[in-house]
Amino acid sequence: MSKKKSVSPYFTETDADQIRAAVKAVGHLEGYASITDLVEGATLRELKRLQRKYNGGKKWPGVPAGELRPGRRTREEMQHRKEDG
Repeated sequence: MSKKKSVSPYFTETDADQIRAAVKAVGHLEGYASITDLVEGATLRELKRLQRKYNGGKKWPGVPAGELRPGRRTREEMQHRKEDG
């Protein structure tokens, strides 16, 4: 089993409030004892979906920390995402 490493996603204040509310309200019913449990579970489900859709269900080769551009998306990237969604 791989050692866990800390990664910090960022959420708007409104989204963060809702994440905390969900964990408080139903986390115990769904098996989420913390925000980390919820975010990790959701992220890994999405990762599996992306692997099935774009990579034949296989894992991609790992990408070391620091190789992705840090920070928020640019306005252009945000616009492109809205057009796709």
